[in-house]
Amino acid sequence: MARSKGFFQLLFDFSFSEFIALRLVGFLYGLAIFFAGLGSLSILLAGFRAGIAQGLGALILAPLLFLFNVILARIILETLVVAFRTAKNTGRTAENTEYLRNS
Repeated sequence: MARSKGFFQLLFDFSFSEFIALRLVGFLYGLAIFFAGLGSLSILLAGFRAGIAQGLGALILAPLLFLFNVILARIILETLVVAFRTAKNTGRTAENTEYLRNS
């Protein structure tokens, strides 16, 4: 089995024979959670700066928006992973079909 290429080797691989996106998905998900939390925190702070009623509204709204943003990020990243894995498996199927045809 071929040795896996490093991150920078994949980054400058002009043949695009291997995908870098699958290695970045976990990092991107963590980044999405971080920014969703930061956004929710800013909504919460802005709400309480505006007044008690707005702060209580923000206390309800901020966690809901956090969950919505995290779920949306997860769905988008899972769709990306599915697309890349489908492409990878389609390539394997084509290689196996060619091998069987030549046997």
